[in-house]
Amino acid sequence: RCESLIEVYFQLQQQVMAASTELGPELLPRLLERFNEVLTSLVKSSFLVEKQPPQVLKTQTKFQASVRFLLGPQLLKAVPKPYMVRADMVTEKQARELELSNYSNTLSESTGEILHNTVALETNPTSGTCCANFKNVLLKKIKRCERKGSESVTEEKCAVLFSTNVTLTPSNISIHLQVLSLPIVVIVHGNQDNNAKATVLWDNAFSDIERVPFVVAERVPWEKMCDTLNLKFMAEVQTTKGLLKEHYFFLAQKIFNDHSANPEDFQNRHVSWAQFNKEILPGRGFTFWQWFDGVLDLTKRCLKSYWSDRLIMGFISKQYVCKLLSMEPEGTFLLRFSDSEIGGITIAYVIRGKDGSSQVENIQPFSAKDLSIRSLGDRIRDLGQLRNLYPNSPKDQAFGSHYNSEWGGLG
Repeated sequence: RCESLIEVYFQLQQQVMAASTELGPELLPRLLERFNEVLTSLVKSSFLVEKQPPQVLKTQTKFQASVRFLLGPQLLKAVPKPYMVRADMVTEKQARELELSNYSNTLSESTGEILHNTVALETNPTSGTCCANFKNVLLKKIKRCERKGSESVTEEKCAVLFSTNVTLTPSNISIHLQVLSLPIVVIVHGNQDNNAKATVLWDNAFSDIERVPFVVAERVPWEKMCDTLNLKFMAEVQTTKGLLKEHYFFLAQKIFNDHSANPEDFQNRHVSWAQFNKEILPGRGFTFWQWFDGVLDLTKRCLKSYWSDRLIMGFISKQYVCKLLSMEPEGTFLLRFSDSEIGGITIAYVIRGKDGSSQVENIQPFSAKDLSIRSLGDRIRDLGQLRNLYPNSPKDQAFGSHYNSEWGGLG
């Protein structure tokens, strides 16, 4: 514990002072200077962000954050009035300069205007913590910096720098405390939210713990991407049912635009940031992430219980659906996420001609708005041509618990 280290420090310092005559006039100052360096380093490392600001931050929107000074209750006991902590926006370049200086430099200029950005660092006698709680902060505006090449504003990373000056008793050493938040993408409009979330997800998932701010790999192993998509899906939808191997295969075919490879072929591939959220999918008007995020949003809002009951195959191509259903009895159906629309789910089902030939039909995708009017379960109950959920579950048995009253509601 930091408190124990501080006690050891002061005990050692007292022992050194007691032995000052034996140490001599040359060694004593050097030892005391070294003690101060150790103390400063320990104190600086105990200043932490306890509650991070939102990593996608919209201007003119209030947000909260808090910092904690672990050694505050011990070192700031005799302070007549609380020290003030300041919050400033910094660019990636400024964050890098601060990191390279080991936070010994101070910020020359904030990159954005934050209102209510100064808060007292106070000790709570009940909990024994020393914190500055920013409860009503507002980023009024942001000063954009020059971007590299084709970089968009939603790829630009900033951070909030929290800083204060404290004087420690009894040693009377003045120390400048600074700590950076996690990377933040600042947006000015809600339509930028999707792309900003992609930048944050990539940074959180694939950056090294020890790094120069905010360097992150441009290409990552596909297996790591699978883990990331799975964790994101389960966290957003709040389900324990994650993605399956066949889902990863479909997603790999989609992101790599490769329909000839086997599942094993993708295991050693790397996926790039451009493939994730810069390049438009072939024949579509959106990126892989924009499509996947639409699926996340739809499932979270309308399909959580269906997904958790494994009633939705979801991540499967139209071509593979035809292969699966073509030999099945008439009325066999399955649910898949739309390829052509963001945030849509469609029902594919088998019909048979008089000659016995089969045909797979796809119902127009349902959006979150559609499913808020009438739930998926009730829509399936309404459609008489649907009989068995693939491979062989009668629809009333599979979806009965999801049927609502006659006029439905949210799924």
